[in-house]
Amino acid sequence: MGWTTGQRRIVAAVAATGVAAALALVAYRVLAPAEVSTTARGDYPARSQRAPGVVGRLPVAPLIVDGRLRVYAAQRQVYADQPADGRHRSTPYWSYRRWPATVDAVVASGTTVVSRWSDGMLVALDARTGQVAWRADGPEPDRERVTRRTGSAIVWQPRGVSVVRTADGRDAVVTSGAGEVRAVDLAGGALLWQAEVGRGCREPVGGSADGQLLTLDRCDGPTVIEFRDAATGKVGDRWRPPEAGDELTATLIGCAPTGCAALRTAGPDDMSARGWLIGSGEPVAARVLDAADAELLDGTAVTLTDGLLVGRAVRNGTERWRASVGPGRLIAVQSGRAHVLTVENELVTVDAASGRELSRFVLNVGSDGTGWVPGSVYAADGYVAVERLRRPVDLDGDDHAYYFTAEPLIVAAT
Repeated sequence: MGWTTGQRRIVAAVAATGVAAALALVAYRVLAPAEVSTTARGDYPARSQRAPGVVGRLPVAPLIVDGRLRVYAAQRQVYADQPADGRHRSTPYWSYRRWPATVDAVVASGTTVVSRWSDGMLVALDARTGQVAWRADGPEPDRERVTRRTGSAIVWQPRGVSVVRTADGRDAVVTSGAGEVRAVDLAGGALLWQAEVGRGCREPVGGSADGQLLTLDRCDGPTVIEFRDAATGKVGDRWRPPEAGDELTATLIGCAPTGCAALRTAGPDDMSARGWLIGSGEPVAARVLDAADAELLDGTAVTLTDGLLVGRAVRNGTERWRASVGPGRLIAVQSGRAHVLTVENELVTVDAASGRELSRFVLNVGSDGTGWVPGSVYAADGYVAVERLRRPVDLDGDDHAYYFTAEPLIVAAT
């Protein structure tokens, strides 16, 4: 007996409903907010004792954590490999993914890795295991993060998030965006304070060694540097350099895990750049830090002029040492070390206390050669990583035209 038209319609409707339900379930599983955490299965690696020289090359920028791991950022993933001196990127030691949010910034302190996401969420991972230590809400970033394929801007120049050590010795994760600044305890993610601020006109610069959060305030009138207690969020001093114009930028220098010891302010041109020591009280002028490439290490200001690297006492400018390294650039500093890249792409490392040369070698790996231009640079735990760019640099080109090779990061132990 055949089906009637009505029966056919009922069967077709039931079938369509079933298909729609199945598609909805698939869409939910694919598109619904989710996270996937793959924790470490092996033992936490030991610190490597690598002789000075080129370690290897990588396709993406590493954040060296605890001298043992390399942490990377992808669009929707934070992951780590090991050892820190591995020649190539290897199978992830641990991995953390979120959907549909994207990674906006990654910072690390000790064995804690904190990622900030496009929805404002903060996720702290234990670097030793990859396990989620805590999650905390934060303000959404003011604008979408745009970065090239190496991700160096996310891990080497994190924007809107920093770890600041408070005056009583606690580490706070401070985030800003969407008209708000918020601080949470690094140890457990508990909210310490939050403050409403002008949307799009306040830009946190980072933390000082005495537990202050420095912020550029452009909300009303000429730019002012605001000093806010990192433990309580209370605003203390508001300061402008003498004779500064309406426009002002600020860069922290002399930075360590406990905070930064100095500040460089500038107007629209480098000629107006001024160096300042920061701490309790009003910033103090430090002329030896005026130069745009001057660095500060343990009370010694380091500058490179005509191939001569010179260390001077930051408070009075007295020369402490000098070292002939050859023409080049002072590209990075880290605890106790200053790194110069010569015009021949030799990496020269000098002891910041004495000026003694610690190592010198050509930054070349395999048959790549040295016909490249340095891009972003990172230094930590005795390692230096340099982005290699094609010569001449095409800022508007795609990644293939911009980077020197498919693995543009060269990593060296110093």
